[in-house]
Amino acid sequence: MSTLVPPLFAGLVDDASLLPPSPTGVAEAVVKHDEHRAGWFAGLLGSLLVPASLIGADLHAQDLPVALVGDVSLGALPIAVDKLRAAGAQVLHLEAAVARRGEDPQPGLSALRELAENDETPLVYAEIPLSWGLLSALDTVVEARDAGVRLAPKFRVGGLAAELFPTPVELAAVLCACRDRRLPFRLAAGLRHAIRHTDPETGFTHHGFLNVLTAAISAHDGGEVAEVAEVLAATHPVPLVEACRARRSEPRPLFAGFGAVGVVEPLTELVRLGLINGGYE
Repeated sequence: MSTLVPPLFAGLVDDASLLPPSPTGVAEAVVKHDEHRAGWFAGLLGSLLVPASLIGADLHAQDLPVALVGDVSLGALPIAVDKLRAAGAQVLHLEAAVARRGEDPQPGLSALRELAENDETPLVYAEIPLSWGLLSALDTVVEARDAGVRLAPKFRVGGLAAELFPTPVELAAVLCACRDRRLPFRLAAGLRHAIRHTDPETGFTHHGFLNVLTAAISAHDGGEVAEVAEVLAATHPVPLVEACRARRSEPRPLFAGFGAVGVVEPLTELVRLGLINGGYE
């Protein structure tokens, strides 16, 4: 791994260039991701996120780290994993939703647990809605992990409606719940920039990925919900940058990563904030 990307940011950003509404084709995305992995900032990259519905016979991904996004039935996911491996890809994890918002997440969790119990299945991230049943779902994930099952939670923190964006207090409670259960988590949707901001076109206020990272550090260090929420609500970069700069040489706690359609955008923001040195020793 390049020493230009500090351990705190290692593998933070998954390449979501194949996820809707991106028009990028599979072959183009694979070539571009390969180019990124050859760059000085390769250490920042996680996996190329590949929707199961896009996997075809023409896929060539020799030694490419990928993650399978389950946009098909759960029963079809093992076949999709096999196809990715046949194409030469390294399947690092798969992620799939267990329920729609407002539905009971337990049946879907049970199905994903059964899938994850297969030794041939990579690490599984269960996308759990931020609604009722969340805490009991996290307890179910803990029970599975205690039994040796490679299962962890994923949450969506944005979307096409205001209610899909959790408040800082709501998200802080989730982070602290994961901390209390020693659960790593991934996030999806809404993390467009490093710092919390309001989109002028939609009026939606988006969480910043640097806010989330700093909040995960705060939670890991024992911060209560109110303290973690204050970090998530911050709109000035200085305290976030200072907190992260002090921990740059340490592994990232709790926050496994997030997907970005353009991986260069979060890189550029981290360089601008002075947290990654921009390709110069």
